[in-house]
Amino acid sequence: MGTVIWIIILILLLNTTAAIITVFKEKRDIAATWAWLLVLNLLPVVGFVIYLFAGKKISKEKIFDLRTQERTGISQLVALQKELWNEKELMPSDLLTDEARQTVRALLVADDAILTKHNEVKVYTDGHEKFKALIEDIKKAKDHVHVEYYSFFSDQIGTELLHSLEDACSRGVEVRIIYDSMGSRGQRRGFFKRLESLGGRAEVFFGSKAAPIHSPRLNYRLHRKIVVIDGKIGYIGGFNVGDQYLGLSKKFGYWRDTHLRIVGNACAVMQSRFFMDWNATIARTREKDRLEYSNHYFPLEKSKGQTSIQIVSSGPDSETEAIRLGYLKMISSANEYICIQTPYLIPDDAVMDALRLAVYSGIKVRIMIPSMPDHPFVYRATEYYARELINKGVELYRYDNGFLHAKTMVIDGQISSVGSANLDFRSFKLNFEGNAFCYDRDLAKHLTDIFDEDTKKCTKLTEEYFLNQSAWRRFKQYFSRLLSPIL
Repeated sequence: MGTVIWIIILILLLNTTAAIITVFKEKRDIAATWAWLLVLNLLPVVGFVIYLFAGKKISKEKIFDLRTQERTGISQLVALQKELWNEKELMPSDLLTDEARQTVRALLVADDAILTKHNEVKVYTDGHEKFKALIEDIKKAKDHVHVEYYSFFSDQIGTELLHSLEDACSRGVEVRIIYDSMGSRGQRRGFFKRLESLGGRAEVFFGSKAAPIHSPRLNYRLHRKIVVIDGKIGYIGGFNVGDQYLGLSKKFGYWRDTHLRIVGNACAVMQSRFFMDWNATIARTREKDRLEYSNHYFPLEKSKGQTSIQIVSSGPDSETEAIRLGYLKMISSANEYICIQTPYLIPDDAVMDALRLAVYSGIKVRIMIPSMPDHPFVYRATEYYARELINKGVELYRYDNGFLHAKTMVIDGQISSVGSANLDFRSFKLNFEGNAFCYDRDLAKHLTDIFDEDTKKCTKLTEEYFLNQSAWRRFKQYFSRLLSPIL
Protein backbone atom coordinates (compact mmCIF):
# COMPACT_ATOMS: atom_id res chain seq x y z
CA MET A 1 0.00 0.00 0.00
CA GLY A 2 2.84 2.35 0.85
CA THR A 3 4.27 2.02 -2.66
CA VAL A 4 0.85 2.66 -4.26
CA ILE A 5 0.34 5.81 -2.17
CA TRP A 6 3.76 7.16 -3.14
CA ILE A 7 3.04 6.45 -6.82
CA ILE A 8 -0.28 8.34 -6.54
CA ILE A 9 1.45 11.27 -4.81
CA LEU A 10 4.14 11.33 -7.52
CA ILE A 11 1.50 11.32 -10.29
CA LEU A 12 -0.39 14.17 -8.62
CA LEU A 13 2.80 16.21 -8.22
CA LEU A 14 3.78 15.63 -11.84
CA ASN A 15 0.22 16.43 -12.94
CA THR A 16 0.19 19.69 -10.95
CA THR A 17 3.56 20.73 -12.31
CA ALA A 18 2.54 19.91 -15.87
CA ALA A 19 -0.75 21.77 -15.37
CA ILE A 20 1.02 24.95 -14.26
CA ILE A 21 3.48 24.80 -17.16
CA THR A 22 0.75 24.01 -19.71
CA VAL A 23 -1.64 26.78 -18.67
CA PHE A 24 0.87 29.55 -18.07
CA LYS A 25 2.81 29.07 -21.28
CA GLU A 26 -0.12 30.56 -23.25
CA LYS A 27 -1.29 34.11 -22.62
CA ARG A 28 -4.90 34.23 -21.38
CA ASP A 29 -6.91 36.20 -18.82
CA ILE A 30 -6.57 35.29 -15.17
CA ALA A 31 -10.09 33.87 -14.82
CA ALA A 32 -9.56 31.37 -17.65
CA THR A 33 -6.13 30.50 -16.25
CA TRP A 34 -7.55 29.51 -12.86
CA ALA A 35 -10.45 27.64 -14.47
CA TRP A 36 -8.08 25.50 -16.54
CA LEU A 37 -5.86 24.85 -13.52
CA LEU A 38 -8.95 23.61 -11.70
CA VAL A 39 -9.85 21.23 -14.54
CA LEU A 40 -6.31 19.89 -14.98
CA ASN A 41 -5.87 19.24 -11.26
CA LEU A 42 -9.34 17.85 -10.52
CA LEU A 43 -9.10 15.49 -13.50
CA PRO A 44 -5.51 14.19 -13.63
CA VAL A 45 -4.51 12.99 -17.13
CA VAL A 46 -8.13 13.24 -18.38
CA GLY A 47 -7.95 17.02 -17.92
CA PHE A 48 -5.05 17.18 -20.39
CA VAL A 49 -7.11 15.35 -23.01
CA ILE A 50 -9.89 17.92 -22.51
CA TYR A 51 -7.32 20.71 -22.74
CA LEU A 52 -5.96 19.31 -26.01
CA PHE A 53 -9.37 19.67 -27.63
CA ALA A 54 -10.77 22.73 -25.87
CA GLY A 55 -7.92 24.65 -24.27
CA LYS A 56 -5.19 25.23 -26.83
CA LYS A 57 -5.28 28.65 -28.40
CA ILE A 58 -5.75 29.26 -32.10
CA SER A 59 -2.52 28.98 -34.08
CA LYS A 60 -0.45 32.05 -34.91
CA GLU A 61 -0.67 31.14 -38.59
CA LYS A 62 -4.47 31.29 -38.58
CA ILE A 63 -4.49 34.51 -36.57
CA PHE A 64 -2.10 35.94 -39.16
CA ASP A 65 -4.38 34.83 -42.00
CA LEU A 66 -7.29 36.64 -40.37
CA ARG A 67 -5.50 39.82 -39.37
CA THR A 68 -3.97 40.36 -42.78
CA GLN A 69 -7.34 40.39 -44.55
CA GLU A 70 -8.43 43.80 -45.74
CA ARG A 71 -11.90 45.21 -45.13
CA THR A 72 -12.56 44.97 -48.84
CA GLY A 73 -15.01 47.51 -50.16
CA ILE A 74 -15.26 49.67 -47.03
CA SER A 75 -11.68 50.57 -46.08
CA GLN A 76 -12.00 54.03 -47.60
CA LEU A 77 -15.28 54.65 -45.79
CA VAL A 78 -13.74 53.64 -42.46
CA ALA A 79 -10.92 56.13 -42.93
CA LEU A 80 -13.32 58.85 -44.02
CA GLN A 81 -15.67 58.46 -41.06
CA LYS A 82 -12.77 58.46 -38.60
CA GLU A 83 -11.08 61.47 -40.17
CA LEU A 84 -14.16 63.58 -40.74
CA TRP A 85 -16.14 62.55 -37.66
CA ASN A 86 -19.14 64.84 -37.42
CA GLU A 87 -22.07 63.56 -35.44
CA LYS A 88 -24.58 65.88 -37.14
CA GLU A 89 -23.71 64.44 -40.53
CA LEU A 90 -23.37 60.83 -39.44
CA MET A 91 -26.38 60.56 -37.17
CA PRO A 92 -30.04 60.89 -38.21
CA SER A 93 -31.55 64.17 -37.03
CA ASP A 94 -34.02 62.44 -34.70
CA LEU A 95 -31.32 60.41 -32.96
CA LEU A 96 -28.88 63.12 -31.98
CA THR A 97 -28.58 61.94 -28.39
CA ASP A 98 -25.36 61.64 -26.46
CA GLU A 99 -25.99 57.90 -25.96
CA ALA A 100 -26.43 57.15 -29.67
CA ARG A 101 -23.59 59.40 -30.76
CA GLN A 102 -21.15 57.95 -28.23
CA THR A 103 -22.10 54.36 -29.08
CA VAL A 104 -21.54 54.99 -32.79
CA ARG A 105 -18.18 56.60 -32.09
CA ALA A 106 -17.06 53.79 -29.75
CA LEU A 107 -17.84 51.03 -32.25
CA LEU A 108 -16.29 52.97 -35.13
CA VAL A 109 -13.01 53.21 -33.21
CA ALA A 110 -13.13 49.73 -31.66
CA ASP A 111 -14.02 47.74 -34.79
CA ASP A 112 -13.86 50.14 -37.77
CA ALA A 113 -17.64 49.67 -37.79
CA ILE A 114 -18.87 52.32 -40.20
CA LEU A 115 -22.35 53.73 -39.74
CA THR A 116 -24.65 52.94 -42.65
CA LYS A 117 -27.92 54.83 -43.03
CA HIS A 118 -31.28 54.36 -44.77
CA ASN A 119 -31.51 50.58 -44.26
CA GLU A 120 -34.79 48.68 -44.42
CA VAL A 121 -35.07 46.08 -41.65
CA LYS A 122 -37.52 43.22 -41.12
CA VAL A 123 -37.45 41.14 -37.93
CA TYR A 124 -38.01 37.37 -37.94
CA THR A 125 -38.66 35.41 -34.75
CA ASP A 126 -39.92 32.19 -36.34
CA GLY A 127 -37.69 29.82 -38.31
CA HIS A 128 -40.32 28.89 -40.90
CA GLU A 129 -40.87 32.54 -41.82
CA LYS A 130 -37.16 33.35 -41.87
CA PHE A 131 -36.19 30.47 -44.17
CA LYS A 132 -39.18 31.03 -46.42
CA ALA A 133 -38.05 34.63 -46.97
CA LEU A 134 -34.39 33.60 -47.41
CA ILE A 135 -35.17 30.94 -50.00
CA GLU A 136 -37.44 33.34 -51.91
CA ASP A 137 -34.61 35.90 -52.01
CA ILE A 138 -32.16 33.23 -53.24
CA LYS A 139 -34.58 32.29 -56.01
CA LYS A 140 -34.46 35.91 -57.19
CA ALA A 141 -30.65 36.23 -56.95
CA LYS A 142 -29.00 37.38 -60.17
CA ASP A 143 -25.29 37.70 -59.37
CA HIS A 144 -24.13 36.02 -56.16
CA VAL A 145 -25.17 34.44 -52.86
CA HIS A 146 -22.65 34.33 -49.99
CA VAL A 147 -23.57 32.13 -47.03
CA GLU A 148 -21.87 31.86 -43.63
CA TYR A 149 -23.33 29.71 -40.83
CA TYR A 150 -22.13 28.03 -37.66
CA SER A 151 -24.43 25.07 -38.36
CA PHE A 152 -25.49 23.83 -41.79
CA PHE A 153 -27.08 20.40 -41.43
CA SER A 154 -28.15 17.99 -44.18
CA ASP A 155 -31.67 17.58 -42.85
CA GLN A 156 -34.99 18.75 -44.30
CA ILE A 157 -34.43 22.51 -44.23
CA GLY A 158 -30.69 22.14 -44.95
CA THR A 159 -31.48 20.13 -48.06
CA GLU A 160 -34.18 22.57 -49.15
CA LEU A 161 -31.83 25.53 -48.73
CA LEU A 162 -29.02 23.70 -50.56
CA HIS A 163 -31.35 22.90 -53.48
CA SER A 164 -32.21 26.59 -53.80
CA LEU A 165 -28.47 27.36 -53.89
CA GLU A 166 -27.88 24.62 -56.48
CA ASP A 167 -30.67 26.06 -58.62
CA ALA A 168 -29.01 29.47 -58.34
CA CYS A 169 -25.71 27.96 -59.48
CA SER A 170 -27.38 26.31 -62.45
CA ARG A 171 -28.59 29.69 -63.72
CA GLY A 172 -25.12 31.25 -63.39
CA VAL A 173 -25.28 32.77 -59.92
CA GLU A 174 -22.02 32.62 -57.91
CA VAL A 175 -22.55 30.67 -54.66
CA ARG A 176 -20.05 30.45 -51.81
CA ILE A 177 -20.65 28.80 -48.43
CA ILE A 178 -18.58 28.84 -45.24
CA TYR A 179 -19.63 26.61 -42.36
CA ASP A 180 -18.12 25.53 -39.05
CA SER A 181 -17.00 21.92 -38.71
CA MET A 182 -17.96 21.63 -35.04
CA GLY A 183 -21.28 23.44 -35.41
CA SER A 184 -22.08 21.23 -38.41
CA ARG A 185 -20.72 18.03 -36.86
CA GLY A 186 -22.01 14.95 -38.61
CA GLN A 187 -22.21 16.83 -41.88
CA ARG A 188 -21.03 14.74 -44.83
CA ARG A 189 -18.64 16.48 -47.20
CA GLY A 190 -20.52 14.86 -50.08
CA PHE A 191 -23.57 16.91 -49.17
CA PHE A 192 -22.13 19.80 -51.19
CA LYS A 193 -20.87 17.65 -54.08
CA ARG A 194 -23.59 18.60 -56.56
CA LEU A 195 -23.29 22.29 -55.64
CA GLU A 196 -19.57 22.18 -56.38
CA SER A 197 -20.13 20.28 -59.63
CA LEU A 198 -22.32 23.21 -60.71
CA GLY A 199 -19.54 25.70 -59.90
CA GLY A 200 -20.43 26.58 -56.31
CA ARG A 201 -17.95 26.50 -53.42
CA ALA A 202 -18.33 25.20 -49.86
CA GLU A 203 -15.48 25.57 -47.36
CA VAL A 204 -14.98 24.55 -43.73
CA PHE A 205 -13.94 27.58 -41.70
CA PHE A 206 -10.35 26.99 -40.58
CA GLY A 207 -10.80 23.24 -40.43
CA SER A 208 -10.25 19.98 -42.17
CA LYS A 209 -12.74 18.99 -44.83
CA ALA A 210 -12.71 15.64 -43.09
CA ALA A 211 -14.02 15.03 -39.58
CA PRO A 212 -13.31 17.82 -37.08
CA ILE A 213 -11.34 15.34 -34.94
CA HIS A 214 -8.50 15.84 -37.42
CA SER A 215 -8.24 19.41 -36.18
CA PRO A 216 -8.42 19.15 -32.39
CA ARG A 217 -10.00 22.51 -31.56
CA LEU A 218 -13.38 22.62 -29.87
CA ASN A 219 -12.93 26.32 -29.17
CA TYR A 220 -12.61 29.23 -31.62
CA ARG A 221 -15.69 28.47 -33.65
CA LEU A 222 -17.21 30.42 -36.53
CA HIS A 223 -20.46 31.45 -34.82
CA ARG A 224 -21.60 34.11 -37.31
CA LYS A 225 -24.85 33.72 -39.25
CA ILE A 226 -24.58 35.92 -42.34
CA VAL A 227 -26.06 35.73 -45.83
CA VAL A 228 -25.51 38.37 -48.54
CA ILE A 229 -27.50 38.25 -51.78
CA ASP A 230 -26.40 40.36 -54.77
CA GLY A 231 -24.78 42.79 -52.32
CA LYS A 232 -28.24 44.27 -51.70
CA ILE A 233 -29.98 41.95 -49.24
CA GLY A 234 -28.44 40.68 -46.03
CA TYR A 235 -29.46 38.35 -43.22
CA ILE A 236 -27.90 38.40 -39.75
CA GLY A 237 -29.00 37.04 -36.39
CA GLY A 238 -29.29 33.84 -34.38
CA PHE A 239 -30.83 31.19 -36.65
CA ASN A 240 -28.61 28.42 -38.02
CA VAL A 241 -29.57 25.95 -40.76
CA GLY A 242 -31.23 22.86 -39.32
CA ASP A 243 -34.62 21.34 -38.55
CA GLN A 244 -34.32 22.11 -34.84
CA TYR A 245 -34.38 25.82 -35.75
CA LEU A 246 -37.84 25.18 -37.23
CA GLY A 247 -39.03 23.74 -33.93
CA LEU A 248 -38.88 20.16 -35.20
CA SER A 249 -36.68 18.83 -32.38
CA LYS A 250 -38.46 16.74 -29.74
CA LYS A 251 -35.87 17.82 -27.19
CA PHE A 252 -36.22 21.58 -27.66
CA GLY A 253 -39.71 21.98 -29.10
CA TYR A 254 -40.50 25.44 -30.44
CA TRP A 255 -37.34 27.37 -31.31
CA ARG A 256 -37.55 31.06 -30.44
CA ASP A 257 -34.84 33.11 -32.16
CA THR A 258 -34.34 36.56 -33.68
CA HIS A 259 -32.97 37.35 -37.14
CA LEU A 260 -32.87 40.47 -39.31
CA ARG A 261 -33.38 40.87 -43.04
CA ILE A 262 -31.60 44.04 -44.14
CA VAL A 263 -31.87 45.90 -47.43
CA GLY A 264 -29.39 48.74 -47.74
CA ASN A 265 -25.76 49.70 -47.39
CA ALA A 266 -25.25 47.67 -44.21
CA CYS A 267 -25.03 44.74 -46.65
CA ALA A 268 -21.71 46.15 -47.90
CA VAL A 269 -20.22 45.70 -44.42
CA MET A 270 -21.62 42.18 -44.15
CA GLN A 271 -20.18 41.47 -47.59
CA SER A 272 -16.79 42.75 -46.48
CA ARG A 273 -16.96 40.50 -43.40
CA PHE A 274 -17.70 37.50 -45.62
CA PHE A 275 -14.79 38.41 -47.91
CA MET A 276 -12.41 38.50 -44.93
CA ASP A 277 -13.58 35.15 -43.57
CA TRP A 278 -13.54 33.50 -47.01
CA ASN A 279 -10.07 34.76 -47.94
CA ALA A 280 -8.65 33.79 -44.54
CA THR A 281 -10.16 30.30 -44.83
CA ILE A 282 -8.61 29.58 -48.24
CA ALA A 283 -5.41 31.57 -47.67
CA ARG A 284 -3.13 28.51 -47.65
CA THR A 285 -5.01 26.18 -49.97
CA ARG A 286 -7.02 27.98 -52.66
CA GLU A 287 -5.38 31.35 -53.20
CA LYS A 288 -6.70 31.48 -56.76
CA ASP A 289 -10.26 31.59 -55.39
CA ARG A 290 -9.72 34.77 -53.37
CA LEU A 291 -12.51 37.33 -53.47
CA GLU A 292 -11.45 40.76 -54.70
CA TYR A 293 -13.28 44.06 -54.83
CA SER A 294 -15.68 44.52 -57.72
CA ASN A 295 -18.60 46.90 -58.18
CA HIS A 296 -21.10 44.07 -58.56
CA TYR A 297 -20.25 42.85 -55.05
CA PHE A 298 -20.74 46.33 -53.56
CA PRO A 299 -23.62 48.01 -55.44
CA LEU A 300 -24.07 50.89 -53.00
CA GLU A 301 -27.60 52.12 -53.44
CA LYS A 302 -29.82 54.29 -51.27
CA SER A 303 -32.78 52.30 -49.96
CA LYS A 304 -36.03 53.66 -48.60
CA GLY A 305 -35.36 52.58 -45.03
CA GLN A 306 -34.80 54.76 -41.98
CA THR A 307 -32.59 52.48 -39.88
CA SER A 308 -28.94 53.37 -39.25
CA ILE A 309 -26.81 50.27 -38.63
CA GLN A 310 -23.28 49.34 -37.62
CA ILE A 311 -22.27 45.74 -38.37
CA VAL A 312 -19.81 44.78 -35.63
CA SER A 313 -17.70 41.63 -35.54
CA SER A 314 -15.38 40.16 -32.94
CA GLY A 315 -13.26 37.07 -32.45
CA PRO A 316 -9.97 35.71 -31.09
CA ASP A 317 -8.13 37.45 -33.93
CA SER A 318 -8.73 40.75 -32.08
CA GLU A 319 -8.14 41.72 -28.46
CA THR A 320 -10.69 44.54 -28.70
CA GLU A 321 -13.77 42.36 -28.03
CA ALA A 322 -15.83 44.94 -29.89
CA ILE A 323 -19.27 43.35 -29.40
CA ARG A 324 -18.67 43.05 -25.65
CA LEU A 325 -17.68 46.72 -25.59
CA GLY A 326 -20.84 47.52 -27.55
CA TYR A 327 -22.95 45.68 -24.98
CA LEU A 328 -21.17 47.49 -22.13
CA LYS A 329 -21.68 50.85 -23.82
CA MET A 330 -25.38 50.17 -24.32
CA ILE A 331 -25.87 49.10 -20.71
CA SER A 332 -23.98 52.10 -19.35
CA SER A 333 -25.87 54.46 -21.69
CA ALA A 334 -29.36 53.40 -20.61
CA ASN A 335 -31.52 55.93 -18.81
CA GLU A 336 -34.87 54.13 -18.59
CA TYR A 337 -34.75 50.41 -19.35
CA ILE A 338 -32.68 47.51 -20.68
CA CYS A 339 -34.15 44.36 -22.26
CA ILE A 340 -31.84 41.39 -22.90
CA GLN A 341 -32.55 37.97 -24.39
CA THR A 342 -29.75 35.41 -24.29
CA PRO A 343 -29.60 31.60 -24.18
CA TYR A 344 -26.37 31.71 -22.18
CA LEU A 345 -26.09 34.18 -19.31
CA ILE A 346 -22.46 33.95 -18.18
CA PRO A 347 -21.28 37.58 -17.98
CA ASP A 348 -17.81 38.63 -16.96
CA ASP A 349 -17.18 40.97 -14.01
CA ALA A 350 -17.41 44.12 -16.13
CA VAL A 351 -20.84 43.22 -17.51
CA MET A 352 -22.05 42.14 -14.06
CA ASP A 353 -20.91 45.46 -12.60
CA ALA A 354 -22.57 47.40 -15.44
CA LEU A 355 -25.89 45.60 -14.92
CA ARG A 356 -25.70 46.06 -11.16
CA LEU A 357 -24.90 49.76 -11.54
CA ALA A 358 -27.82 50.18 -13.93
CA VAL A 359 -30.21 48.74 -11.35
CA TYR A 360 -28.72 50.90 -8.59
CA SER A 361 -29.28 53.92 -10.85
CA GLY A 362 -33.01 53.22 -11.06
CA ILE A 363 -32.95 51.68 -14.56
CA LYS A 364 -35.34 48.78 -15.17
CA VAL A 365 -33.29 45.77 -16.26
CA ARG A 366 -35.08 42.71 -17.66
CA ILE A 367 -33.30 39.56 -18.85
CA MET A 368 -34.83 36.47 -20.47
CA ILE A 369 -33.17 33.04 -20.51
CA PRO A 370 -34.29 29.55 -21.68
CA SER A 371 -36.15 27.05 -19.50
CA MET A 372 -33.94 24.14 -20.53
CA PRO A 373 -30.27 23.41 -21.16
CA ASP A 374 -28.65 22.50 -24.44
CA HIS A 375 -25.30 22.35 -22.60
CA PRO A 376 -25.69 21.18 -18.95
CA PHE A 377 -22.68 22.95 -17.43
CA VAL A 378 -23.49 26.13 -19.32
CA TYR A 379 -27.10 26.14 -18.13
CA ARG A 380 -26.12 25.59 -14.49
CA ALA A 381 -23.73 28.53 -14.76
CA THR A 382 -26.57 30.55 -16.32
CA GLU A 383 -28.76 29.71 -13.32
CA TYR A 384 -26.01 30.82 -10.95
CA TYR A 385 -25.69 34.23 -12.57
CA ALA A 386 -29.48 34.55 -12.85
CA ARG A 387 -29.76 34.14 -9.10
CA GLU A 388 -26.98 36.64 -8.49
CA LEU A 389 -28.67 39.22 -10.72
CA ILE A 390 -32.08 38.69 -9.10
CA ASN A 391 -30.47 39.46 -5.75
CA LYS A 392 -29.27 42.77 -7.23
CA GLY A 393 -32.73 43.76 -8.47
CA VAL A 394 -32.71 42.52 -12.07
CA GLU A 395 -35.99 41.03 -13.37
CA LEU A 396 -35.27 37.51 -14.69
CA TYR A 397 -37.67 35.64 -16.95
CA ARG A 398 -37.52 31.96 -17.91
CA TYR A 399 -38.95 31.33 -21.38
CA ASP A 400 -41.20 28.24 -21.14
CA ASN A 401 -42.52 27.92 -24.70
CA GLY A 402 -39.59 25.93 -26.10
CA PHE A 403 -35.96 26.99 -26.41
CA LEU A 404 -34.96 30.66 -26.37
CA HIS A 405 -31.93 31.22 -28.63
CA ALA A 406 -32.33 34.95 -29.41
CA LYS A 407 -29.39 37.27 -28.76
CA THR A 408 -30.92 40.74 -28.46
CA MET A 409 -30.44 43.88 -26.40
CA VAL A 410 -32.57 47.02 -26.44
CA ILE A 411 -32.16 50.22 -24.42
CA ASP A 412 -34.56 53.14 -23.94
CA GLY A 413 -36.46 52.52 -27.17
CA GLN A 414 -33.50 53.91 -29.14
CA ILE A 415 -30.62 51.49 -29.65
CA SER A 416 -30.84 47.75 -30.28
CA SER A 417 -28.47 44.90 -31.06
CA VAL A 418 -29.33 41.64 -32.82
CA GLY A 419 -26.80 39.03 -33.85
CA SER A 420 -24.95 35.85 -32.94
CA ALA A 421 -23.16 36.93 -29.74
CA ASN A 422 -24.47 35.61 -26.42
CA LEU A 423 -23.91 37.33 -23.10
CA ASP A 424 -21.10 34.96 -22.11
CA PHE A 425 -17.34 34.48 -22.04
CA ARG A 426 -17.34 32.27 -25.14
CA SER A 427 -18.96 34.89 -27.36
CA PHE A 428 -16.77 37.64 -25.92
CA LYS A 429 -13.41 35.86 -26.23
CA LEU A 430 -13.50 32.56 -28.12
CA ASN A 431 -16.02 32.62 -30.98
CA PHE A 432 -16.11 34.61 -34.21
CA GLU A 433 -19.32 36.63 -33.88
CA GLY A 434 -21.33 39.20 -35.82
CA ASN A 435 -24.00 41.65 -34.58
CA ALA A 436 -26.04 44.49 -36.02
CA PHE A 437 -26.19 47.56 -33.76
CA CYS A 438 -29.24 49.52 -34.89
CA TYR A 439 -30.28 53.13 -34.29
CA ASP A 440 -33.99 53.37 -34.96
CA ARG A 441 -36.76 54.15 -32.47
CA ASP A 442 -39.38 52.17 -34.39
CA LEU A 443 -37.18 49.08 -34.58
CA ALA A 444 -36.23 49.37 -30.90
CA LYS A 445 -39.91 49.66 -29.94
CA HIS A 446 -40.76 46.65 -32.10
CA LEU A 447 -38.08 44.54 -30.40
CA THR A 448 -39.26 45.74 -26.98
CA ASP A 449 -42.84 44.77 -27.89
CA ILE A 450 -41.58 41.33 -28.90
CA PHE A 451 -39.84 41.02 -25.52
CA ASP A 452 -43.05 42.04 -23.73
CA GLU A 453 -45.04 39.49 -25.71
CA ASP A 454 -42.50 36.78 -24.87
CA THR A 455 -42.88 37.49 -21.14
CA LYS A 456 -46.44 36.15 -21.40
CA LYS A 457 -44.87 32.74 -22.08
CA CYS A 458 -42.37 33.04 -19.24
CA THR A 459 -42.04 32.37 -15.54
CA LYS A 460 -40.63 35.28 -13.59
CA LEU A 461 -37.84 33.86 -11.46
CA THR A 462 -37.53 34.76 -7.78
CA GLU A 463 -35.16 34.07 -4.93
CA GLU A 464 -37.70 31.54 -3.62
CA TYR A 465 -37.49 29.65 -6.92
CA PHE A 466 -33.79 29.03 -6.33
CA LEU A 467 -34.18 28.34 -2.60
CA ASN A 468 -36.56 25.49 -3.44
CA GLN A 469 -33.95 23.78 -5.64
CA SER A 470 -32.06 20.78 -4.32
CA ALA A 471 -28.67 21.14 -2.67
CA TRP A 472 -27.15 19.03 -5.45
CA ARG A 473 -28.49 21.37 -8.15
CA ARG A 474 -27.17 24.42 -6.28
CA PHE A 475 -23.78 22.70 -5.99
CA LYS A 476 -23.71 22.15 -9.77
CA GLN A 477 -24.50 25.83 -10.26
CA TYR A 478 -21.63 26.94 -8.02
CA PHE A 479 -19.23 24.44 -9.58
CA SER A 480 -20.22 25.44 -13.14
CA ARG A 481 -19.65 29.06 -12.22
CA LEU A 482 -16.00 28.22 -11.42
CA LEU A 483 -15.63 26.87 -14.96
CA SER A 484 -17.54 29.76 -16.58
CA PRO A 485 -14.48 31.41 -18.20
CA ILE A 486 -13.88 28.28 -20.30
CA LEU A 487 -17.43 27.00 -20.92
